[in-house]
Amino acid sequence: QVQLVESGGGLVQAGGSLRLSCAASGRTFKSYAMGWFRQAPGKEREFVALITWSGGSTYYADSVKGRFTISRDNAKNTVTLQMNSLKPGDTAVYYCATSLYSGRTTPQSYDYWGPGTQVTVSS
Repeated sequence: QVQLVESGGGLVQAGGSLRLSCAASGRTFKSYAMGWFRQAPGKEREFVALITWSGGSTYYADSVKGRFTISRDNAKNTVTLQMNSLKPGDTAVYYCATSLYSGRTTPQSYDYWGPGTQVTVSS
């Protein structure tokens, strides 16, 4: 059992920045990778970024590459998503999730999810 809680969402103007954090607790040693996903109203949940706990390997969606950075703090069991140069199209509920055994980009590959945090980018 793994519990995840996101924080750091809010309202920001286009071109601005936000930093999202995800705190993990429980049996975190079973987690292979952490991922960030987002979902806008009426749209499917989409992959944003992932990072592996052991090796720190990262992977980004093309839509955020060069603007977003994912990082981890293994000692604190936290994962951070630094979001720069935000666009109105980034508006969504952002979720962190953990995959127990793999590090893929599909939501179906992830086993536990946080409740989400709202990010709104105004134009």
